Amino acid sequence: MQEKILKGKSGFMCLFLFIFLYLLAVVLFILGIVMLSSNNMFGLALMIPGVFWLGAGIIPFAGLKILGPQEALVFTLFGKYIGTLKEEGFYFVNPFATAVNPAAQTKLGQSADVENTAKVSLPIEYPVSWQSIFPKKKMSLKIMTLNNAKQKVNDALGNPVEIGVAVTWRIVDTAKAAFNVDNYKEYLSLQCDAAVRNITKIYPYDVAPNIDTTGDGVPDEGSLRGSSEIVAQRIRDDLQKRVEIAGIEILEARITYLAYATEIASVMLQRQQASAIVDARTMIVEGAVGMVEMALNKLAEKNIVEFDPKTKAAMVSNLLVVLCGNRDAQPVVNTGDSTQ
Repeated sequence: MQEKILKGKSGFMCLFLFIFLYLLAVVLFILGIVMLSSNNMFGLALMIPGVFWLGAGIIPFAGLKILGPQEALVFTLFGKYIGTLKEEGFYFVNPFATAVNPAAQTKLGQSADVENTAKVSLPIEYPVSWQSIFPKKKMSLKIMTLNNAKQKVNDALGNPVEIGVAVTWRIVDTAKAAFNVDNYKEYLSLQCDAAVRNITKIYPYDVAPNIDTTGDGVPDEGSLRGSSEIVAQRIRDDLQKRVEIAGIEILEARITYLAYATEIASVMLQRQQASAIVDARTMIVEGAVGMVEMALNKLAEKNIVEFDPKTKAAMVSNLLVVLCGNRDAQPVVNTGDSTQ
């Protein structure tokens, strides 16, 4: 299905013409009655077209359409697609043409779905809304944002994570959006969930060894938390391939929420804390060994004191205890051998 741009006639010219014809029909009807009352049968010839247009003249008014900026109307005539009206303005189209928008009443909680429409006060309370009786058939061509609900998926290591994605999109082919899929908004939402699952399972939440996220057979350091820009771009590319058939262009995808699932969140927090402690201790030990080595080298270089192996081992042990301990060391001054 290929989009065809429909060129509508000027709505103002047609409006004035229809009003003129309607007034003319009223004049013909009145003249026909006056002439018939005078036994002039020519009045019947004037009255018949007047009565006909008074009844049928309302039909052409149904072809008058108003389009705002970044709006479109997709028309079918007796089941056949005849074109799409895209240019803003006031137009006249075939009054028997029907506007089609399969997602007119679909509300996903995204932009352009929340409208501040005035409530119409009806004399009788109806169980259905006024909007459901006369749904809006205009298709928005504006850039919209779909903020899908958070979903729970498994990462590359099988850990359940919760992730939410915001997708910026717009319609570029109204014919594909209207006829290639049943409901383009629901189709986009479902394909967004599928794309998120498809890409998320490639990456671990945090950097893990022996994980290939690029598909080149070489382990790398890709992760959901550390490579969010790359992950979002891959989700966007995967989603674009899926929604191409619906005439939708995906402009951008962004990760809006990322966390471990609640059932393992506390355990993973303890794991992260333990890993941080191990890393900190490793750095402290490496620094302490370097400082001890530097102290011994300086003392030996300046011949301040000579150490035998036993004394050197004791000094190294004391320095490591001081440098690696969690608390401040309490100095002990050695004044020499104690007397008996």
